[in-house]
Amino acid sequence: MWFSLPFGERLRAELGSPRRVRRLDSGPRSRVWRAELSGTRVVVKQLLDAPGADDRFAREAAALALAGRADRRGARVVPALLGTDPETRTLVLERVEHRAPAPGWQLGYAAALAGVHASAPADLDDLAGTPADTALPAWTGPTGRDLGCFLALARTLDVPALPGARAELEALVRRLSTAPLRSALLHGDPCPGNDLHTADGVRFVDFEQSALGPGAVELAHLRTGFPTCPSAVGTPPELLAEAEAVYRTTWRTLTGTDAVTPADLADACAGWLLRGDTLVPEADRGITDQLARLPRTDWTWGTATARSRLTHRLRAVAALADADTALPILGRLCATLADRTRTAWPATAPLPTERS
Repeated sequence: MWFSLPFGERLRAELGSPRRVRRLDSGPRSRVWRAELSGTRVVVKQLLDAPGADDRFAREAAALALAGRADRRGARVVPALLGTDPETRTLVLERVEHRAPAPGWQLGYAAALAGVHASAPADLDDLAGTPADTALPAWTGPTGRDLGCFLALARTLDVPALPGARAELEALVRRLSTAPLRSALLHGDPCPGNDLHTADGVRFVDFEQSALGPGAVELAHLRTGFPTCPSAVGTPPELLAEAEAVYRTTWRTLTGTDAVTPADLADACAGWLLRGDTLVPEADRGITDQLARLPRTDWTWGTATARSRLTHRLRAVAALADADTALPILGRLCATLADRTRTAWPATAPLPTERS
């Protein structure tokens, strides 16, 4: 199927003519091929016509170029971006060889995630006039509506909000909506499957949802079971602490500053808990209150059910949100809710701890 490869005159002039082309499996919004260019093995990705396709292409191209800066600091965290063709929304990337993740893969994942995050400049004014300046939006957190839906679920489960819980949550929404002092380049969807495990480290791919924002919201994926992902995975506690330490050490090495605090992680985990839309695939978001459905029914997305995902997030927030954070009341509320879901939904299974 090489003849369908979107490799026009612009890319041929820059990179040469492709040989040994092979179509690969991909999602519904893109086509992907393997090829060789002058003996160099590459991957060619084209984003297909669909609402938002131009935006997703611009985000991915800008994020890959920005994350490539980490290479110069000894942290290779993405395949090299070799060329782009905006007219056909085509990207040409270095081909890296993925192998099955080894036990403890979360450590390499955390190191590479810190490298991606740290590739945003410390002073965001340095992005002015670059493609990243216009292509990468600010990350957006939960809303007041999300907050209301969460408290309504608690009432439905006969767990009334503790005094002060709403005020804590309103303050949380404000904190997460405020531009952070230290912005990171966020992958946008750092799921199992978007991390390629190679002989010399992890490389992230598929940056179509990338943004600028606080790194804590993606480090929190390890605690919250990867809330944006069909492949929900729980991380064993001993690996969780080690992976977060690896992230902090890598960030400090690359930036010279301290990274995410436990209070930052508590905020980030609570933010994912409030977002009921992350219990369904992206195409189904923004349509209905997903939290309101849970008392009546359960459903499966990828490797886990919605009730399993929510219960895991409740326990993650309960474990983190204590008197040393800004969410001690929410922590107690989540602990009570987790106990309530155990009795109300006895068939709910824990998240898998192995990648599918």
